[in-house]
Amino acid sequence: MAERTLSIIKPDGVEKGVIGKIVDRFESNGLKIAAMKMVHLSRKEAEGFYYVHRERPFFASLVDFMVSGPVVLMVLEGNNAIAKNRELMGATNPANADKGTIRKDFATDIERNTVHGSDSPESAAFEISHFFSATEIVN
Repeated sequence: MAERTLSIIKPDGVEKGVIGKIVDRFESNGLKIAAMKMVHLSRKEAEGFYYVHRERPFFASLVDFMVSGPVVLMVLEGNNAIAKNRELMGATNPANADKGTIRKDFATDIERNTVHGSDSPESAAFEISHFFSATEIVN
């Protein structure tokens, strides 16, 4: 069975108008979109999503950024989808990201880094269910 992962195009990616370019990278590399929607996260949704970071010094600014504009939420599906998505995204800090990765090509800095992707099967399960009901995901 194909693996699923959550991908978010963050407010800076939406603002820059690179949604289609990012989606093309996923599709061109064997990831299928099983669900997708654009939303403006509420503060409660963003805080709930990033609750694992609630004690970290960057939590407040991360939440502020994530509610600053619309985001595109996607469920990506494919063989090794989590690892493939993370490879396509590049390092969290775009200054350290490999050439040709999403973050190297589109991100501004470590906070405005354009995309999010789940880092494990456990986080993918939590993150997908945080934003999508089972009926919103195409099998």
